[in-house]
This record gives sequence, structure tokens and C-alpha cells, in this order.
Amino acid sequence: MTRSRHFSHAFIFDLDGVLTDTARQHLAAWGALARMLQLPFDAAMEEQLRGLSRMDSLEHVLGPAAGRFSAERKQALAEHKNAAYVDAIAGLTPADLLPGALAALQAVRAGGWGLALASASRNAPTVLARLGVAPLFDHVVDPASVAHGKPAPDIFLAAAQALNVAPAHCVGIEDAAAGIQAIRGAGMFAVGIGSPQVLRGADLVLPDLLGLQPGLYLR
Repeated sequence: MTRSRHFSHAFIFDLDGVLTDTARQHLAAWGALARMLQLPFDAAMEEQLRGLSRMDSLEHVLGPAAGRFSAERKQALAEHKNAAYVDAIAGLTPADLLPGALAALQAVRAGGWGLALASASRNAPTVLARLGVAPLFDHVVDPASVAHGKPAPDIFLAAAQALNVAPAHCVGIEDAAAGIQAIRGAGMFAVGIGSPQVLRGADLVLPDLLGLQPGLYLR
């Protein structure tokens, strides 16, 4: 559901690795699946999965072996991984917000700007609720509603459209290279959270949300 308000600008956040550290639970679940299938899974693979949809991530994990699995088997594997992830996040609380996350969201709200979530995770609404920040968001994009996942810009464009804000007046915040590529592809100002070496395409890279100053990035 989208709140019916008029916004001059909007901020569109990713979830995993930006607002909370559920990225580690995702990666742990994928690693466990790879081990179950006796497939390799290393740090390089972990970085490649950041920001991707569940099915795109599965294709990366399966790699050259993907052709051995039917569509039905792949769906079952994705559901197996998701069940492990849901179990892992059952105990999330507001204390699991990353440093600066709550203040950043509150600053956007105080500025009167639109606030949306563009996460590849279908569990995002549940995570936001457990973190206690769901009421702050004007819109949460359902990743199943867009044709192409990150690094395509679809999910960020869908967020902007839902808020009725031109992409050029939006700021996207991401921790993954695929997410930054999606933001730039949407024609938005891209803020990366993490390593400048990984997030080379971002307009601005910060180590965390503690340094986020929303009003400085509007255009």
C-alpha cells in the first residue's frame, strides 16, 4: 500500500546490508544449500549474490550445474533456502538495525520526502515489521511485481512511480554493486554503503548510514 501524499523528492532504500545485517543470514542459507548440493561456495560467490533476486541467486549458486535441475526442482531448492532464512530472522528486533539506520529514516520523514523500500527480498515487509520501522515507509515494492531484478533498474523505477516522483528527484541507497547499477540505470542519485572499491559506480560512498545527510543529495 502507498500513502497518498505529494512528494517533491524521494529516498529509496535497499534492506539487506543497508538497514539491517540480514545479508549474512541470506548468505548463510545459500552456503548451506550449496554444501547440501556439494557445490562450491566462496567469498567471491557471496559478493555476486548481493542484491540479486532469489531465483537469480539460485542460478549463480548452481552455476554450470544449473542445467541438471528442472524448473520444479529449482523452485523447491529456492523454497528450501527461504525456509532456512525465515528461521534465521525469526528473532530480529529493533536492536538489529544497523548504526544510523533509524536516524536516517527519521530524517527523511522529517524532511517531508517520500520513503520507499526496493529490496529483492520477498520477506522485506516481515523484516521491516520486526525492526519496528514499517510505519515509516510510504511504499514497499513487491519484487515479484517487476519484470527484471537488480542490476536492472525496474524495482527502483517502480518505487519512484508508486510515490509519483520523477526518478531524477530520487536518491537510491544500496550496499551492492548490482544495486548501484540499478539506481544509476534508473537515473537516480546513487549512495553506496560500504566499500568504495566494490561500489565504484556510486555518486557517493559512505561507510554506514551515520554519515547520511539526506538534504545534501537532492537535485
